[in-house]
Amino acid sequence: MPEREVDLLLVEDTPTDAALALRVLSRHLPSARVALVQDGAEALDYLMCRGEDDTSRAERLPRVVVLDLKLPKLDGAEVLRRLRADPATRPLPVVVFTSSQESRDIQESLSAGASSYVVKPVDADDFSRAVREIGSYWLSLTEPPPSSRLRAPPS
Repeated sequence: MPEREVDLLLVEDTPTDAALALRVLSRHLPSARVALVQDGAEALDYLMCRGEDDTSRAERLPRVVVLDLKLPKLDGAEVLRRLRADPATRPLPVVVFTSSQESRDIQESLSAGASSYVVKPVDADDFSRAVREIGSYWLSLTEPPPSSRLRAPPS
């Protein structure tokens, strides 16, 4: 069976947040393969695997997407809606990880199908802990959707 290209897709446009998240994930989940995209359009291009059939798309999907809401080109809410509208990406876990504490953003994200909603802590230590826990939970503790059972989770 083909091996998954990445385990976690980080969709983040803020360079300092992206760098810290990548550093935390590489330190605490060293066998996890993480990819970074910096805007909503790039996220959809990656996740929709345009031009591929649904079988090969399912094999390329990460185990989880960590998605910021405030993104250039296409915001995270629209990315989430499009992922949930497509049968091939509908079961993909999507964690909204954003600075917004607005109840409207939380409700809209969860109603649109976010698997969870996590507010980014401002403090670097708390931010690191949140990223570590998101990665550990989604890559080590949970079972992936059936189309994602291509390899054992990272240890």
